[in-house]
Amino acid sequence: MPLEIACRQQEGIKILTLKGRLVLGEEDLLLRKEIDEAACRKTCLVLDISAVTTIDSTGLGTLVYADQVLKKAGGGLRLANLIPEHINLLVLAKMETIFEVFDCAQDAMNSFFPGRSVHPLDLMELIRTMPKTKL
Repeated sequence: MPLEIACRQQEGIKILTLKGRLVLGEEDLLLRKEIDEAACRKTCLVLDISAVTTIDSTGLGTLVYADQVLKKAGGGLRLANLIPEHINLLVLAKMETIFEVFDCAQDAMNSFFPGRSVHPLDLMELIRTMPKTKL
């Protein structure tokens, strides 16, 4: 299934809901286009990846690219709604500390506002408490 991106804005934050595969090819190029557009506008971006079925090394690289480009431009990136496979991938790739990860898109969005109380997920703690069959 090719990558589908649904876009919405809430309180000045761009929220992209991804569905399908985040892999080398048309899929990662489509997401990079959205990231570059957000960076030009110094936008804060939330990626809801609950419906992403596959992330390959290029897809993971695209997420790292997004984090770096948006920070450099004065924006930021948050990941939301990771499924156990995504969490396992980040831990295996030793990238669990690179991203700010949240339980839901609303918490991820709220994290861009200093006065709002939200806490990122601790992926290492989460992975320790997950049943082994989910990984």
